[in-house]
Amino acid sequence: MEEMEEELKCPVCGSFYREPIILPCSHNLCQACARNILVQTPESESPQSRRASGSGVSDYDYLDLDKMSLYSEADSGYGSYGGFASAPTTPCQKSPNGVRVFPPAMPPPATHLSPALAPVPRNSCITCPQCHRSLILDDRGLRGFPKNRVLEGVIDRYQQSKAAALKCQLCEKAPKEATVMCEQCDVFYCDPCRLRCHPPRGPLAKHRLVPPAQGRVSRRLSPRKVSTCTDHELENHSMYCVQCKMPVCYQCLEEGKHSSHEVKALGAMWKLHKENSVEFEACLVAQCDALIDALNRRKAQLLARVNKEHEHKLKVVRDQISHCTVKLRQTTGLMEYCLEVIKENDPSGFLQISDALIRRVHLTEDQWGKGTLTPRMTTDFDLSLDNSPLLQSIHQLDFVQMKASSPVPATPILQLEECCTHNNSATLSWKQPPLSTVPAEGYILELDDGNGGQFREVYVGKETMCTVDGLHFNSTYNARIKAFNKTGVSQYSKTLVLQTSEDTDSEEQTLPFPVPSERLPLRRMSPFSSTLNLQPSFPGRSYFDFRPSPHQLSLHSSLQSLNAPGCNFETQSAPYSQLVDIKKLLAVAWFAFDPGSAHSDIIFSNDNLTVTCSSYDDRVVLGKTGFSKGVHYWELTVDRYDNHPDPAFGVARIDVMKDVMLGKDDKAWAMYVDNNRSWFMHNNSHTNRTEGGITKGATIGVLLDLNRKTLTFFINDEQQGPIAFENVEGLFFPAVSLNRNVQVTLHTGLPVPDFYSSRASIA
Repeated sequence: MEEMEEELKCPVCGSFYREPIILPCSHNLCQACARNILVQTPESESPQSRRASGSGVSDYDYLDLDKMSLYSEADSGYGSYGGFASAPTTPCQKSPNGVRVFPPAMPPPATHLSPALAPVPRNSCITCPQCHRSLILDDRGLRGFPKNRVLEGVIDRYQQSKAAALKCQLCEKAPKEATVMCEQCDVFYCDPCRLRCHPPRGPLAKHRLVPPAQGRVSRRLSPRKVSTCTDHELENHSMYCVQCKMPVCYQCLEEGKHSSHEVKALGAMWKLHKENSVEFEACLVAQCDALIDALNRRKAQLLARVNKEHEHKLKVVRDQISHCTVKLRQTTGLMEYCLEVIKENDPSGFLQISDALIRRVHLTEDQWGKGTLTPRMTTDFDLSLDNSPLLQSIHQLDFVQMKASSPVPATPILQLEECCTHNNSATLSWKQPPLSTVPAEGYILELDDGNGGQFREVYVGKETMCTVDGLHFNSTYNARIKAFNKTGVSQYSKTLVLQTSEDTDSEEQTLPFPVPSERLPLRRMSPFSSTLNLQPSFPGRSYFDFRPSPHQLSLHSSLQSLNAPGCNFETQSAPYSQLVDIKKLLAVAWFAFDPGSAHSDIIFSNDNLTVTCSSYDDRVVLGKTGFSKGVHYWELTVDRYDNHPDPAFGVARIDVMKDVMLGKDDKAWAMYVDNNRSWFMHNNSHTNRTEGGITKGATIGVLLDLNRKTLTFFINDEQQGPIAFENVEGLFFPAVSLNRNVQVTLHTGLPVPDFYSSRASIA
């Protein structure tokens, strides 16, 4: 409160304001001080003379600074007026608080009226001691200035807070400390004055006496003084003129002075002008709390996934412990049996069973050496939380009003000639409009789920090209892009429809599209989503066209090469001017074996299409592409087959055991085969023994029909046994298990066998 004291003092007298008035420049003066610094101006400068001459003036006209010398050449304070016969040059003086003011030109005439009602000399002028602006008074004089009731109230409260103790108001000499206050009389009394002036009898007995502190509060809570109109002293201010920015009364409105102005209720404008920070802070806290709640809910979901992964790892470990326990019990029993046989005294009987017993011991030893004790599950979690987009959004969180000054970026444009799909991946390219003047700090690429669901962000960054892998085969995705900067985000681009590779022949069609003569390889981006991989695209394998809809662009994928025989295309300057006939457009999956997930004993060659093994034990290798929808067919040719091993072919989950034969665990569905017969195996269960084996040069076909949820095997173009497995659902990878006696080569991008296609169409 002490820092505010200078604001409560008059710049002329240096004391607290008494009956303060508000000048048009928004500064305040005591009414008496304002009268003391009035200066009379010549008749020619009066408002009446100017009205008579036809010049438009307001009630308060600031003097022309070219005609009046307001600043002294000797100092930077207030100077004196010059050039007027009626206003002789008078030296300036300083007020107690250091502000230079003008003394009156002549002593004010004697009057018994109050300063507010005393007449003001004709054509008077007043200059603000603080901003040095001068104005000529009209006929109302000082009554034309509104009284600052708010400032009076602030001064009263300030003076009350500065008083150490409330004093008696009736003591004649040195006031004593007040002990009570009468609410009806509104007077503070000490004990002697209360007994003398306010005896508790007669009519005064009904008055309520309260402690001084409570009386001070009662005074503060008393109804505030109502300000009256300066033009109509009997009318209270009830409305507010928006144009004039001043309170008015009803009589002002009836007289038509503010008839064409926008007028609002005084109470509404009072609330509007007072800054309601409490309500704003409450709204801000509520919005932030909602974000925190959403983050906590997402945290609970992520923790549930971690717990699920933890339980899965525990289950795998428990299963391995159970398996090892059974093997240990069997091995212990064999050892005890061997010890008893050694004790046998019959030579012929011992020699009769010793060879078989030695083979059993070696077989058991080999089984223990085939990774039985190797942990099937690592202690690391294959989960990586990508929180960078959320952190970026939090850092960009700001008030919209503070951003309105700068524009958002223009809507990006998708470049169709650079967009393509390949297998279950899609590449998109975009750019800013050529005439865009607002730079973009980055872009946000969104895709739906392939089933018309909600869009989700798959990439956020500064690059203008991105390849998204891990999509479903034979699915239609919608993609869109938007740009962002510190101000906000742009509108979405047109929606691009992406069709991933199918597994059946499409109908004969004619597609209009431009064919570029060559394409540059795309850059590798860093992944945005933990479930989507961003990789370089495969150029020259896409056909696309515009859909008739003005709001959607369509992209159809083909895996035939643009340089195939009979396809000699030239680039046209006019876009979409060529028609290309595509006969029986084929869209199937191309893939190779995956060195990253294979057992370390697997040996790769021929661009990862040919595999063998360095170990006598069976080792598993997976294909690089997983399938969850559609019909898929691939073949494997046997390049080398020695000593009648049992290779296995089929599909598996990504976390299948890699050190045992395919089908030994519950993560693989396989057919293992020797030179005479074959078996189907899943979770170490052998079924459907079928005659007919393999030799060098044989071809094994695998048909995964996820539409009908079946898995079927072929040997040399003939179906091997019945349908091997039914009700197969989820994500499957092509898989093979073999040892050093076998070498196979993978063939992909093959059509489904004709007899199966015709049978499926009949069904």
